[in-house]
Amino acid sequence: MNYQENSLTYEEYCSLRESVGWKNFPKIQIQEILKRSLYTVVAYKNHQAVGMGRLIGDGLYYVIVDVVVRPDCQQMGIGSKIFEMIVEYVDRQTPVGGRTSVQLIAEKGKEAFYEKRGFQIIPHKFCGSGMRKIIHK
Repeated sequence: MNYQENSLTYEEYCSLRESVGWKNFPKIQIQEILKRSLYTVVAYKNHQAVGMGRLIGDGLYYVIVDVVVRPDCQQMGIGSKIFEMIVEYVDRQTPVGGRTSVQLIAEKGKEAFYEKRGFQIIPHKFCGSGMRKIIHK
């Protein structure tokens, strides 16, 4: 397996989302989100993208998004490695004496994957419910 940083292409992004049944968005929107990503990781097997993850944020708050592994390549540690690389990137960006918050929205049924990696389900003793609003046009 080969992992590359900051090389995620439009075609790879769309193909990986489709592989797990996720909807894609207009090309102009996807190109913009890829351009604005702080950090991306792509996993390649036999020169084909089989997994990805993206990080967005401002240096104090980060959100991990689009962690996808093709179904035929799941349970091989690819998602774990992608996730580990993203969290290590955030750790490197956090200055001594600083603090960052890394957040995500887990796919239903995938919460345990993130809990094993130190994430807490919200709400908990410090935070209320995670919330979101989606705008459709």
